[in-house]
Amino acid sequence: MIIIISLYCILTILSILHIILYGSRPIKSLSWLLIVLIFPFIGIVLYIVFGINRRRLKFFKLKQTVRRRLYDNTYRGKSVKEQQVHFKNKKNQKLSKLLRSSSNFVAQPANEVVVLQNGKETFDTIFEALQKAEKFIHLQYYIFEEGELFDKLYSLLKEKLKNNVEVRILYDAIGSYALRKKAIKKLKDIGANVYPIMPLHFGSFLFTLNYRNHRKIIIIDGRIGFTGGVNISDKYISPKSELGIWDDTHLYLNGPAVDSLHRVFIKDYYFASNEELLLTNNYLPEIEKQGDVVVQIVAGGPDADHPSIMQQYITMINLAEEYIYISNPYFIPNNAMLEALRIAALSGVNIKLLVPKKSDSWLAKYSMLSFFEELLFLGIEIYQQKDDFLHSKVIIMDGEIASVGSGNFDHRSFEHNFETNALIYDSQIAESICTDFIADCKESVLLNYETYKKRSLKRKLSEGIARFFSPLL
Repeated sequence: MIIIISLYCILTILSILHIILYGSRPIKSLSWLLIVLIFPFIGIVLYIVFGINRRRLKFFKLKQTVRRRLYDNTYRGKSVKEQQVHFKNKKNQKLSKLLRSSSNFVAQPANEVVVLQNGKETFDTIFEALQKAEKFIHLQYYIFEEGELFDKLYSLLKEKLKNNVEVRILYDAIGSYALRKKAIKKLKDIGANVYPIMPLHFGSFLFTLNYRNHRKIIIIDGRIGFTGGVNISDKYISPKSELGIWDDTHLYLNGPAVDSLHRVFIKDYYFASNEELLLTNNYLPEIEKQGDVVVQIVAGGPDADHPSIMQQYITMINLAEEYIYISNPYFIPNNAMLEALRIAALSGVNIKLLVPKKSDSWLAKYSMLSFFEELLFLGIEIYQQKDDFLHSKVIIMDGEIASVGSGNFDHRSFEHNFETNALIYDSQIAESICTDFIADCKESVLLNYETYKKRSLKRKLSEGIARFFSPLL
């Protein structure tokens, strides 16, 4: 017993010293201090796995990360097929310039964009496009799950491979943990190149577990692209639990912006597979004008110089003059995001927040709920979707700009995950997404400040405890 107590005391002291010396922000450091002190041993383990700021430590010395930065230095801005966009709107100009600097992709004109509002519409469109592939199919998903969609995809890819269409697949090692080796082998046996992203190996486990690839990307022949929030899982087309169907938004892209999206995949594939770099005309063809929509791809990750996803969201909130509408399943804002929302709300910007009433995570749900009282006091309208599980990551600003992608409003998407959003500079599409957003709000429950602040002590305690753990989310 004395040995255990002594070990606990030593580990606690070392953890506290590490938090003080290497904590990235005071509020986050305080949260970790409380977790370590209140939850013996468990708090220390959580901090070691999820709390250590590995941007300053070994994660950023790992061979792959050094190579990723070398890749950026070598290929950033080279041979990128850019077309100059001259924004008349200063807000658009400012936002696009910021994201070009932080995420390295320019706003590309002349795109066709189709907004896909649910799983059935998304997969019907995806499979129709895949059937037309002639040269290659590139897929990247956080979650691959076996089921009806997986079987349909497998059959289609098998047919395409017989017709000499190349197939490359990336999946996240944690997000797709339920994908059996047998299923992966099936894909490999038919000729698909399949690789996990950041697999968990002994020796690097603690330094990679907390950094996941959350992207959802499909590229067909270098000309057609899909991205958004939908994974390869049957829960997007039929209810698989008490959460119901996962309600999400996805995008079909045809045009020059696909080049930017494809480069995100190519970089990830290069480091997951160690195969040859695909930065050639065979995979990055010249793309002619396909429409009149301006699209900018925003890619963020823990190896980037700037937190581009967070910067995108904060800038959109700061630039809003009339309204900012946000749909997100994990709304757990950091201090900077909260302050941006406060300033916007107090400046008279109409802010609506659409979130799920149900959640796949107790911790995420109550951590999110802990912010609502303050947001409601500021006059922000909060709607809880009562049917199914809202999983869309959408922002609409002033009927001019819309963002659809994989990035959540939480620490994980801002700091730990590899994410991809598509920013659409088009009033017609923004208004269309806005119309769907308002329709969803009408079918949801609007929270009332006076009622909400009277919630039970038990509920407030649950929220407070969950908020302690918000740095994990």
